[in-house]
Amino acid sequence: MSDARVAFVTGGSRGIGRATVAALCASGHRVAFCYANDHDGAKETQRVAEAAGGEILARRADVTDVDDVDRAFGEIEAQWGPVTVLVNNAGVTRDGLLVRMSDAQWDDVLRTNLTAAFHTTRRAGPKMMRARWGRIVNVSSVQGQLGATGQANYAAAKAGLLGLTRSLARELAPRNITCNAVAPGPITTAMTNDLADEWRAQAAAAVPLGRFGTPEEVAAVIVFLCSDAAAYVTGALVPVDGGLGMGH
Repeated sequence: MSDARVAFVTGGSRGIGRATVAALCASGHRVAFCYANDHDGAKETQRVAEAAGGEILARRADVTDVDDVDRAFGEIEAQWGPVTVLVNNAGVTRDGLLVRMSDAQWDDVLRTNLTAAFHTTRRAGPKMMRARWGRIVNVSSVQGQLGATGQANYAAAKAGLLGLTRSLARELAPRNITCNAVAPGPITTAMTNDLADEWRAQAAAAVPLGRFGTPEEVAAVIVFLCSDAAAYVTGALVPVDGGLGMGH
């Protein structure tokens, strides 16, 4: 696999990130991923990725720290060469009504969900440009278009990713680099499994397809956007939401 493309997925220790790491490995990429603190989750991602037949590199990294991001890229480049496929998936929630939301709640979410994508893309961009090939996929959310009570910080960050995506799509297109966003709706993850059954039922009922999606369904769209088959797709917002956000 010496000629395999090198991919980097942020927030890869669970959920959509883990499914994306596994799917990229299965499609022939060498895949590095980073995680914040979930060491056990990272080990499980490694196990799943290796079972998919991939070469995998895991690193604990703080994506809000520009120096740590630089170190992570340096390690990947030293082992495999430049990153030409970047998936910005890292994200956190710090929910609360706006009038009670602290500066820390706002700042933590904006830094992790939006500014981190700026850090990683700025670091990866020059080498993609020299290679005259690259794929960038930002994981947004249906909430970025619809809004959500108690999630002004999260919705703002996810909406901001779309503006970042489309600006980069225009800037990088002359170098054969695409930049797209996916917008998942309700997805079955460890976090949503812990929510009350009543809330889950109401959330599923709001989706035209009547169910939660799976991380693998989101990952399949991400991997397509990272492929040669998606060479003419850039600046797109691709919903993976069962129809919840249609028309937005």
